[in-house]
Amino acid sequence: MEGSSNGGILYHEVQESKLCAVHCVNTVLQGPFFSEFDLAALASDLDRKERQMMLEGGAVSDDFIRFDSEESHNVSLDGDFSIQVLQNALEVWDLQVIPLDCPVAEPAQIDPELENAFICHLQDHWFCIRKVDGEWYNFDSLYAAPEHLSKFYLSAYLDTLKGFGWSIFLVKGNFPKECPISSSEASNGFGQWLSPEDARRITKSCNATQSAPPATNLSQPGSDPSQPSREEERLSDMEDEDLKAAIAASLMDSAPPIASAEAHAPPEKNQ
Repeated sequence: MEGSSNGGILYHEVQESKLCAVHCVNTVLQGPFFSEFDLAALASDLDRKERQMMLEGGAVSDDFIRFDSEESHNVSLDGDFSIQVLQNALEVWDLQVIPLDCPVAEPAQIDPELENAFICHLQDHWFCIRKVDGEWYNFDSLYAAPEHLSKFYLSAYLDTLKGFGWSIFLVKGNFPKECPISSSEASNGFGQWLSPEDARRITKSCNATQSAPPATNLSQPGSDPSQPSREEERLSDMEDEDLKAAIAASLMDSAPPIASAEAHAPPEKNQ
């Protein structure tokens, strides 16, 4: 069971470049546990293992030559990560990421409100739907604040996302209970701690200035949750050369890549 996380305070990250995968992982964990460099290290480790498996499979084929010539299959230079990277990051915290359409996830398909977190993906955008202190929130990094979802609306929302082609993953396991809010690590440039009241106030203020609030526009005919706002289009066109250079450098680093993620390993569990 999830229990209360950070006393019910919500951790939210606002979109930075194309780092929605980083934001997604951190909002699942409810704290700034991973950076883009941590995920890039995990991606590099996955690339290395995939190349090794192909080499062990036999002769060097044309497929391997094409595979080996590409920068990475698990992270792009602008910061878009694969589902395998997200899975490996959350496995550090003993959390499983399971496709919602798998037989093992059938109970979550029937009663999603009994679960604790879902990851949603379409094209190059990731976001998390998470239960905190018994209440469900959409932690989409394109939103200024987490958006409250009633447990009755949750099932319909997930069904609508699936209807529009989103891939949905169930996250199961023992979620971190606390993240030190006062820690200097909590300030990473795009993370923020909000009370549920603050989140509602920010959402209400944003909705008042927009023609269609993000959560409610699912009820409007022809609306598509895969396009939550025009801000996404603007962000997808942003150039962030520093980020590209840093990720490229991380991929080329010869140091053991998993060490970065191990620095964030959880403390030993008390029996």
